[in-house]
Amino acid sequence: MFDQAATQLHTVRDLLRFAVSRFTEAGLSFGHGSDNAYDEAAYLILHTLKLPLDRLEPFLDARLVSDEVEQVLDVLARRANLRLPAAYLTQEAWLGDYRFFVDERVIVPRSFIAELLPEALAPWIEYPELVHRALDMCTGSGCLAILLADAYPDAEVDAVDLSADALAVAAINVADYGLQERITLIQSDLFAALAGQEYDLIISNPPYVNAPSVAELPDEYRHEPELALGSGEDGLDATREILRCAPAFLSEHGVLVVEIGHNRDELEAAFPQLPFTWLATASGDGFVFLLSRQDLLAAA
Repeated sequence: MFDQAATQLHTVRDLLRFAVSRFTEAGLSFGHGSDNAYDEAAYLILHTLKLPLDRLEPFLDARLVSDEVEQVLDVLARRANLRLPAAYLTQEAWLGDYRFFVDERVIVPRSFIAELLPEALAPWIEYPELVHRALDMCTGSGCLAILLADAYPDAEVDAVDLSADALAVAAINVADYGLQERITLIQSDLFAALAGQEYDLIISNPPYVNAPSVAELPDEYRHEPELALGSGEDGLDATREILRCAPAFLSEHGVLVVEIGHNRDELEAAFPQLPFTWLATASGDGFVFLLSRQDLLAAA
């Protein structure tokens, strides 16, 4: 059908209608930057045509040359037939106003922590300048490490990941933002290579999908590195290790912030002694917890 469409579609409006129909027909799953067929189709079309991503209406009735139609159809076909996340097709992903390079070596950036820096942490970190050293554990593309460096301009940031491939992508993003002097990329299995380090703030968006959910993931998510998704039967293996090790790496007034997806009930049942503070996000207050070093030590 995509081959036949090349001679019959002439405008952006034509392509948009065709894309939404094909995406719906294919039963695609969304969640890597958009949550519906229309928004994703509009994004892919505008990006491929190198048009502003926030201005669709002025271009809807623009007639395209045949090469442009073919380029758009090629991208749409790869999305529908291969079920590749849009971010891998465009090699970019956004967190708020921040743009990042991505490919299949890293999970597509998406984190509730991004919306919390720095204002939501102010009750525990009164002034940004008090953060001298920060750690982004399980950094992936480096997106949260970059947001950390921007939110806390006096901080040196360590960005840790087990995957050398992920760190190669993170290096591209760190360089794009000119932060090579402030962000250090470290290959490590969680805290294993960080002996002797101390941080005023540790954030982490670790793997947290439980085994049953991993088995049921849509095809789009199966293109992402498995290492960055699952974490044991209940999804909490990485989080358990972070909680166990974090006190030794936090400064006296240090703070730990961790994203755990839909695992709040399981986590609270596993650690009833910990006084988790659940931070409010746009999607609710059950996805990101905060603990101080004192909280962790008192419950040990």
